[in-house]
Amino acid sequence: MDILRSLPIGLYLEQPITWLHRLDPRIKLFGLLTFLLTPIQANEPWRIAIAISLIILTLASKIPMRVWKQQMGILLLLAFMTLAIATISPDGFNATVQPRRPIPEVNISNDKTVIASPLTLKLQQPTPYNYVIWKAGSITITRKSRELGVRVCTLIFTYLYAPTLFLLVTAPEEITAAIASIFAPLKFFKVPITEVVLTLTLALRFVPLVLEEVQNLARAMRTRSINWKRLGFKRTTQIWLILAERLIDNLFIRAEQTASAMQVRGFTSPNTHLVVWNPLKLLPRDILLLILLVGIWGVRVYYGNEF
Repeated sequence: MDILRSLPIGLYLEQPITWLHRLDPRIKLFGLLTFLLTPIQANEPWRIAIAISLIILTLASKIPMRVWKQQMGILLLLAFMTLAIATISPDGFNATVQPRRPIPEVNISNDKTVIASPLTLKLQQPTPYNYVIWKAGSITITRKSRELGVRVCTLIFTYLYAPTLFLLVTAPEEITAAIASIFAPLKFFKVPITEVVLTLTLALRFVPLVLEEVQNLARAMRTRSINWKRLGFKRTTQIWLILAERLIDNLFIRAEQTASAMQVRGFTSPNTHLVVWNPLKLLPRDILLLILLVGIWGVRVYYGNEF
């Protein structure tokens, strides 16, 4: 269960501070939406380019390899396995073949049936298009199966790694400050933006606590060296129910401690307590990155549409 702590799922990397950390969180949020929305109804080159750009962005940001090596390796392995399975699987496209040549005449005699030999003239194809890309025995790779494999593997990697990279270089307070700044005009419609943002902040802070509690329970069970094979199904189920109950109790205790800490600091409610978020300021590098993201959307609209 130590993998829960080694994988940066919902965790913020405090040190070292890279150039991604210094970017405005609103720009990073817009970049995350760019990575998540542009692959929708996009062609194969665009989806592959988005996945490769995530890897290049990770390498260019100079984030320590120990942070992203394990998770990126697992996601790439999962993506390539999905690509291989989807590519060699049947595409489910049943094409009805209608012969262009006339049906050969059948001459019926008393002794046997004689079928006239059809025309054997091979005409040159007008284009090099071929639906079946590769075939060996019962394994057939078609254009549709390849397209399905590329689509699924790129979406799996992009949709799992892009949010992780965003959470890795953006503090929870910065995320909530960016969301509060973007949706600030909704206050005129009496939408409780401060309460929503505060709830999101507490949820982001609570994710590492859940992982820590699960890890502590796993270590406690491992130190007791329980022989699960000798317990049987009934007693094993009882132990797992006890562990689930203990986990829920510990999470409620953590939540109560968080509420007590907020009350000690004088927090009563978002309407009466002044919630101060991180100050946001657009720097020249943020403006340049915003222009680049707008250009990426323009390229996506003109050249990245699905054929």
